[in-house]
Amino acid sequence: MKIERMLTIIVMLLNRNRVTANELAEKFEVSIRTIYRDIETINLAGIPIISHAGNNGGFSIYEDYKLNNQVLTLNNLTSLLSVLKDINSTLNDSELDSSIETLQTIVPDNKSDNLHLEQIIIDLHPYGDSPSQKELVKTIRNAIKETHLLTIDYRNYDNVTSQRQVEPMSLIFKNYTWYLFAYCQLKEDFRTFRISRIAEAQSENQSFNRRKKSYHEVRQLSNEQTPLTTLILKISPIMKARVEDVFNKEDITVLDTGEFLVTATLPDQDWLFSLVFGFGDHIEVLEPQEFRQKVAAKLSLMSGKYN
Repeated sequence: MKIERMLTIIVMLLNRNRVTANELAEKFEVSIRTIYRDIETINLAGIPIISHAGNNGGFSIYEDYKLNNQVLTLNNLTSLLSVLKDINSTLNDSELDSSIETLQTIVPDNKSDNLHLEQIIIDLHPYGDSPSQKELVKTIRNAIKETHLLTIDYRNYDNVTSQRQVEPMSLIFKNYTWYLFAYCQLKEDFRTFRISRIAEAQSENQSFNRRKKSYHEVRQLSNEQTPLTTLILKISPIMKARVEDVFNKEDITVLDTGEFLVTATLPDQDWLFSLVFGFGDHIEVLEPQEFRQKVAAKLSLMSGKYN
């Protein structure tokens, strides 16, 4: 706590001309004597702090010191605060609350009116987000911070439910959905669990040693091992906005008819059907023939339900 307090004092002094001992003591709920000891420790660490006497007294950092008040600009603060506030709207994390409060206090008094927190907005509320899911995310987040084993009841893509004990590594927000990246002791490998498919999660009173592999390393390896397929699609001009949202610009050719010819290499997985059906009757799969036939078969089954 002492180190965190002194770091905050340093940042405040970097971004303000002068701060009083009373102001610092009230902020950190410590005595003025403690603040003077902190200032002395900071000085001994090589950061020159000047003490000013009188009614307008207080502490400041020597102006020519190489760490000056341009280290964190107002635009930096605006971006950081916006991102932290949006993230914490879902996580509801007390440590993030403390970070937000600390950042807000270091804004120079004469610039606080210019701190617009909605210049950048990150909306992390998935569709169908509910209080129970937010509580689930909070439980997982705490288990990650405390490196505690997590027991989850999980339903996979094939609707098979199992109980897993996992080593929680990271929370991931991807495609409007939260995921848990963890080492699964049942499968003896890293897995990514969609949080909406976790019925229950319980943090165990048992710690684990965090493994060295990261989500990005495992994802890269998985991408290299995933079989790919190249789809050739013809899509109606009426779907122009969606085509540009879904596919890379270099994969799209505009035909003389105004239709779009899309040639895209994608992972050969079941979600490709959802991708195609999302265009309704405005799309035709031209290649590969095997995938075209599978789409036709699924459409036939769907049609049979309405005949």
